[in-house]
Amino acid sequence: MGAPVTWFEIITNDPKAAREFYAEIFGWSLNTVSGMDNALVETGSAEAIGGGIGAATGPNQVIFYIEVDDPQSYLDRIERAGGRTVVPVTEVPDMVTFAQFADPQGNVIGLVKSAG
Repeated sequence: MGAPVTWFEIITNDPKAAREFYAEIFGWSLNTVSGMDNALVETGSAEAIGGGIGAATGPNQVIFYIEVDDPQSYLDRIERAGGRTVVPVTEVPDMVTFAQFADPQGNVIGLVKSAG
């Protein structure tokens, strides 16, 4: 079985401006997350993957997330293949378990644990 891309994030130093831009250009609905400078993206298409726009703590970046059954085992494989862990496996209770890695070229990609 393949590992599907199931989520994206647009991380920026001006998330409010980014949210306004994407809403205006693409007609996306953005639902802000209480207590955070993040918003969940509703693209209006049943075929689209989910996403979010949030505040950067470093450089601006766009990250996509690949759904896997065991994020730690993938991080181990990634490191053996020349990549590195950027964010270790992190669980947000009742929401998501995720991690981030850099490939050998330095691109940051996310992993998200599958629900099953």
